[in-house]
Amino acid sequence: SANPVSRIAIALYRPVLHWTLRGRNWVVLGAAAVIVLTVWPLRQLGSEFMPPLNEGSLMYMPNSIPGVSIATQRRLLQKQDSILMTFPEVESVWGKAGRVQSATDPAPMSMVETIVNLRDPADWPEPLTQDQLIAKMDRALRFPGLINSWTMPIKNRTDMLSTGIRTTLGIKIFGPDLATIESIGAELEELLAPVPGTASIYAERSFGGRYLDIVPDREALARYGLAVGDVQETIATVLGGRNITTMVEGRERYPVQVRYARAFRENPDRLDRILVGTPAGFQVPLTRLVDVRYATGAPMIKSENGQLVGTVFIDVRNRDVGGYVAEARELVENSITLPPGYRLQWSGQYEAMQRVARRLYVAVPLTLAIIALLLYFNFGNVVEVGIVMLSLPFALVGGVWLLWLLDYNLSVAVAVGFIGLAGLATQTGMIMLLDHGAVARVRPKLMTVVAIMAGLMPLMWAHGTGASVMQRIAAPMVGGMLTSTVLTLVVIPVLYYLWRRRSLPRDEQLK
Repeated sequence: SANPVSRIAIALYRPVLHWTLRGRNWVVLGAAAVIVLTVWPLRQLGSEFMPPLNEGSLMYMPNSIPGVSIATQRRLLQKQDSILMTFPEVESVWGKAGRVQSATDPAPMSMVETIVNLRDPADWPEPLTQDQLIAKMDRALRFPGLINSWTMPIKNRTDMLSTGIRTTLGIKIFGPDLATIESIGAELEELLAPVPGTASIYAERSFGGRYLDIVPDREALARYGLAVGDVQETIATVLGGRNITTMVEGRERYPVQVRYARAFRENPDRLDRILVGTPAGFQVPLTRLVDVRYATGAPMIKSENGQLVGTVFIDVRNRDVGGYVAEARELVENSITLPPGYRLQWSGQYEAMQRVARRLYVAVPLTLAIIALLLYFNFGNVVEVGIVMLSLPFALVGGVWLLWLLDYNLSVAVAVGFIGLAGLATQTGMIMLLDHGAVARVRPKLMTVVAIMAGLMPLMWAHGTGASVMQRIAAPMVGGMLTSTVLTLVVIPVLYYLWRRRSLPRDEQLK
């Protein structure tokens, strides 16, 4: 080649190739040893569904005890928002408690959702990671009776739509009795709180809601000639309100509701001011017709697949979800015996991980089979296909080691990166088996690898929303292309020579 860079590369590679062919047995053993050694970092990698996307905002979701009053929850919400606004990294805070009048938002009054919009990281007074910022905020927001959990808005909505779990991990308890479900949840909460990685844990309380029961006194009703429905209609109107008409303004419609003023209905002791009309024409105070008492009950009854269900919410931080579940699951199985008719289901990100894993068990072998089929169409020889496919474990070596060095967990993004690496490694392996000889293939191989690396390396230093996901996709390819280039330049010529040496003249065979 007239290219000086190519001449230098060929001059350096020629003696290396000669040495590897002379020590071909050691080369094969060394390559096998490298692949075996890669098992160690592979076993050290954690697992998660997806890396954090870093949406540029946070969602703070504390849980309070059931039955908290609206006034108390409002004061807590205002206090939390004011504390969050003291952080210089925060631009704005929007919090809400309870739910809107929608069946798609089954949130009790005890659950708070606060959107924390962050400033650009360049404007922060000190460089912090998102986890470090969350840790600082969490320390400032410790209130008695509140269990903190942190996530991100889009991630939270996606998780709740797919699994119904608003934290990283959740344990669903299925069974026929709410009291037993609550008891099992309390056991899990106490058992898993000390497990490393548990930032917070909260078991839903199946009971604890405070109710005002108004029970009709049938004897008193009969004395005044009233029916139970008459009293219930009065209570529903004056306390809950009733829509009596609709106001029309152009294309807009507004219901008009009537009920007693707040001063007449905010205190149970004032229920005697509520009057019930009788058939005789006079009015009777409500307290003469009913028995008023406080009662406790379920703040919310949830069911799934026809079974009652309670949930233990676990916020996992500074640890991979897969490793946490493995340890926690073993601890639960050894410590808790479920009554007959009850079962546990690990949900949240773990459920998504299991679903993706089942799909990858099909997608990965199918991808490898398609690659092998295309190679067979190109070479028409099973042995050459096998030699090229050996570039895949060579690429896997670098990908795994780089993931371990960067402290990345296995995830869907990493799996996508490895699938892409399979195609790239096969492409570079094919170049080595073309008919021009290994030495003549140095330049095209290096050009291919350099072009791929030039496109991937900027992703490793990217910042902003989505960068963490792209880095997990690029890391296996970057590390894999490095080791694939080195090992294929050394090992594939040896394997090819061992296969073809019997057909070579004796004077061309290496002794």
